[in-house]
Amino acid sequence: MSVQPVARPTYAAVLQLPYARRTFAAALLGRLAYGIVPLSVMLAVTRATGSYAVAGTAMALFGGTGVFLSPVRAALVDRHGPRRALVPMAAAHAGMLGLLTALVWRPGAVPPLVVGAVTAAAGACTPPLGPAMRAVWGRLTRDRELLQRAYGLDGVAEELLFVSGPLVVGVLAGFAPPAAGIVLGTSLLAAGTAGFVRSPAVRAAGPAGRVPRARRAAAPRGALRGVRRPVLAAAGVGLALGAVDLVVVAFAGQRHHGDAAVAWTLAALSAGSAAGGLFNGAVAWRTPARARLPLTVAGLTPPLLGAALAPGLGTLALALAAAGFFVAPALTTAYLSADEAAAPEARVRAGAWVNTGVNAGSTAGAAGAGVLLGGLSTALCFTAAAAAALLTALVTAWGAARADREAQEAAPAV
Repeated sequence: MSVQPVARPTYAAVLQLPYARRTFAAALLGRLAYGIVPLSVMLAVTRATGSYAVAGTAMALFGGTGVFLSPVRAALVDRHGPRRALVPMAAAHAGMLGLLTALVWRPGAVPPLVVGAVTAAAGACTPPLGPAMRAVWGRLTRDRELLQRAYGLDGVAEELLFVSGPLVVGVLAGFAPPAAGIVLGTSLLAAGTAGFVRSPAVRAAGPAGRVPRARRAAAPRGALRGVRRPVLAAAGVGLALGAVDLVVVAFAGQRHHGDAAVAWTLAALSAGSAAGGLFNGAVAWRTPARARLPLTVAGLTPPLLGAALAPGLGTLALALAAAGFFVAPALTTAYLSADEAAAPEARVRAGAWVNTGVNAGSTAGAAGAGVLLGGLSTALCFTAAAAAALLTALVTAWGAARADREAQEAAPAV
């Protein structure tokens, strides 16, 4: 498949790339399940077992195996190609979710160990459609500015999917049991994966399994060596966001606001992220992604300090919208940096590691905020989130400067 140069890199030009709309639409259809299935599983397990502890454990297993095995699944995609790897993963994932649906369709005596085992297995098989789609963007265009816009568009769309997914579950819950959401999400994932792997843009992507043995042996050290900094940056962003989510809940509870107020406040964060992602993708940056990365992460710090000073939900929502303006740019830049640093046969893994960093950081941030809220005010907890973002930016900048010095020293003298 030939890659055509683009005269003017715009969002419209991204969608005009060969097979881009078809491939992107299929990937988004499948990724919508990521916003539907987890909430549906939590609600269905809670109703079936009558235990929040069992539901929480099941969700921890589902999310844990999904997040921490993501690089392993991405390595399979890199090694064997999207078609040969994604289809078996999607089939296994759908099978486990189908079994879980049968277990929790009606309230009753459901063995907690069985529920935990099935949810863990389902999470372990989740196909990495997001990293796979970002790798396809890299194959569709060699223009770095156009790739930046493609990643920006991808990030904004993903943000909207994670907002709309729970809304779909809420509508569905009005006339169907929670397990119906699992069925819907499974169907979307299966259809999206099928459409994705059938796209000519994906079919043209061969496996990297024929890479010479010596090169494969050096892959952990060479192919992914430069990915550490973007993964660290993504983890720092996730850490701050995970903490903010829980602190907002505590902030609203202390002022006797309901869950709807929490949802709208966090929606301001998502709206700011979407706006920031579109702006970041539209700007023709002159500095490379690795240099912009610590700056975008550091941009979270002032708004989060403003959130610490917010007297009410209105001003808190404004502060979080301002913080969100840097979230999508930071993550998009992290994906770009990882893509630039990784070898061609490791692009899916590079994106998966960044994704893992975000999710692992978010989990750690929520856990840390839970501990801090036991003895500190919400203002100090927001300050701690701001400090985490700033520290991450400083470490990332130091790492980038060190890498540049090492590259200059290794360069041959002229």
